[in-house]
Amino acid sequence: MNGLSDVRLTLHSQELEAGQRDSARNEMLRNAPSGLGRWGLFWHRLHTRKVLLTLTPEQLKDVGLTREQALEEGLKPFWRL
Repeated sequence: MNGLSDVRLTLHSQELEAGQRDSARNEMLRNAPSGLGRWGLFWHRLHTRKVLLTLTPEQLKDVGLTREQALEEGLKPFWRL
């Protein structure tokens, strides 16, 4: 390949990676109710993460999470995705 093709492939792969990150972020935001502003979204995350920490083993099994996964997500600060 010539140098120009290598540059194009590198740029294209970077665009694909950026698109995957954006799509993962959008997927996370889709779980929140629509029409929320920034503070509403923060409150929603804070509330749902606190509730996640209180679920019983049976409830966690119902939603397909392990206790470790629930703790990892539940202990995240509300401003992080």
